Amino acid sequence: MDIHEILDHLPHRYPFLLIDRVVEVVPGKSIHAYKNVTINEPFFVGHFPHHPVMPGVLIMEALAQAAGILSFKTEGKKPTESDVFYFAGIDEARFKRPVMPGDQLHLHVEIERQMRGIWKFKGEARVDGQLAAEARLMCAKRDL
Repeated sequence: MDIHEILDHLPHRYPFLLIDRVVEVVPGKSIHAYKNVTINEPFFVGHFPHHPVMPGVLIMEALAQAAGILSFKTEGKKPTESDVFYFAGIDEARFKRPVMPGDQLHLHVEIERQMRGIWKFKGEARVDGQLAAEARLMCAKRDL
C-alpha cells in the first residue's frame, strides 16, 4: 500500500501519521509496514536535542496504526467519520534498542483475536532486523 491508500485506511494526518508504507497485509492475520524515521520529526526537537531518540509511546502508536490498517482491511472497509479505533490497553511492552534518525522502523503486527469490537494484537518494531520494541495491544472499535 502506498501513502494514498494508507491515508484512506487511517484517520491520522501529519504530524501524527506514523506509517509510510505497507509492505504486506494478510487480512485476518498480519501486517508488515514501516516508518522512515528522519531528523525532521517534530518530536526530536525536545526528545532529546543532544541525543535524538524516538519516544517509546510513539513506537507503540505506530504499531497501533498498523493494527488499525490491518483491522479495517480484515473487515473489508475503510474508516468513516462515525467510527474510530481507540487504544484500550498495552501489555508486556518492552523496549530493546533506541530508534534514531535515519532508522527504518519495521512494524509487524498479528491479530491474536477479535470479539465484539475488541481486537487483540501482538506487535514488534524492528530496525535492521533487531528488535526495538514489542507489546501486546488491545484496541476497541467504537461508533462516534
